[in-house]
Amino acid sequence: MQTPTSTDVLVVGAGPAGSAAAAWAARAGLDVVLADAATFPRDKTCGDGLTPRAIGEMQRLGLEDWLRSHTVNHGLRAHGFGQTLLLPWPGGSLPDWGSAVARTELDDHLRTVALESGARGVEGARAVGVRHAGERVAAVEFSGADGTFEIACQWLVVADGVRSPLGKLLGREWHRDTVYAVAGRSYVDSDLSDDPWISSHLELRDEQGDLVSGYGWIFPLGDGTVNLGAGTLATSRRPAEVAIKPLMQTYANTIGKDFGLSGELRMPTSALLPMGGAVSNVAGPNWALIGDAAACVNPLNGEGIDYGLETGRFVAEHIASGTGLGEAWRSTLVEHYGEAFSIARRLAGIATQPKVVSALGPAGMRSDWLMTLALRWMGNLVDDADRDRAARVWRWAGRRSMARDARPPFA
Repeated sequence: MQTPTSTDVLVVGAGPAGSAAAAWAARAGLDVVLADAATFPRDKTCGDGLTPRAIGEMQRLGLEDWLRSHTVNHGLRAHGFGQTLLLPWPGGSLPDWGSAVARTELDDHLRTVALESGARGVEGARAVGVRHAGERVAAVEFSGADGTFEIACQWLVVADGVRSPLGKLLGREWHRDTVYAVAGRSYVDSDLSDDPWISSHLELRDEQGDLVSGYGWIFPLGDGTVNLGAGTLATSRRPAEVAIKPLMQTYANTIGKDFGLSGELRMPTSALLPMGGAVSNVAGPNWALIGDAAACVNPLNGEGIDYGLETGRFVAEHIASGTGLGEAWRSTLVEHYGEAFSIARRLAGIATQPKVVSALGPAGMRSDWLMTLALRWMGNLVDDADRDRAARVWRWAGRRSMARDARPPFA
């Protein structure tokens, strides 16, 4: 297919955020081009987990039957400090089930959904430059196998991931004074690949047996394997000093017998994750950052797929309605995520201190009620429609936290 030279909406990055934005914009009747530096299918460093919040967005896209053909889980099995708790997904205004799909398959399928919705796809094209018309973006320059070319656009959606090279060209800045994560994932054979629960180990220790500020996870994929990973939390004042890949191997050795693990860890990768809206310059008059590019990653569990899908839908609604971007887009991010990200950043910052984790962890794990509440808050399973006491307390804490922020989310 001939490479497009112009479009109404240009989406750069075809992960969950970009593909969702392209699908919703195309369904709204706009001409859309979805460009990516990779050729699909391609891999992505991720835990592969889909929380109920992500399930809800995929249901909106019409993908529930496709998801249910994969593994379905009922909630979280939390391990740590001599305790194991089964914590069902709370349901409420969100679905009461989750899933896990390898990103190689998930992202390829979501991109296909966008193309079937009417978007035009461009692969193997890396965004390398921007042409402005005043303060607006007039076109993006790409580098591909056949040289450089340009695609003009009325609207630009930047969904090029945590590093966001295009976002940097537009002025995006990541602030490391709030919490961020260093996380790794691998795949390994397991007898519990069909386990209906995802597992998280809140007591993560290194080779020397010292407690690490982070967590490990096992997400069953239903194909004879599990996604095994580990993440540590850090700030500029307390940087991560743990090598992630050796930590994953130590974690696998520790839990291997309980989870029927066999063979070597395959495809180990790691990534640095800006979290909690810790970026500024997220939008201009006709362009906006979404998903990971806007640091829309949960500081308490590293989840980002749900926010990617949501922000993709939100930005398409902005463009289709003529609401515009710029400050309106930043305000939308703050409205939906500011309070939750602010309080979550504070709690995650506390969790960067191993002494605090060792003191509070055992007490928390002795209470099913407290851990169920923590699952709902940590998993951002409080939806705008929720009006119960737990939701009100979470929002109240978020408002108080934002009032004290030296640098609020997305500022």
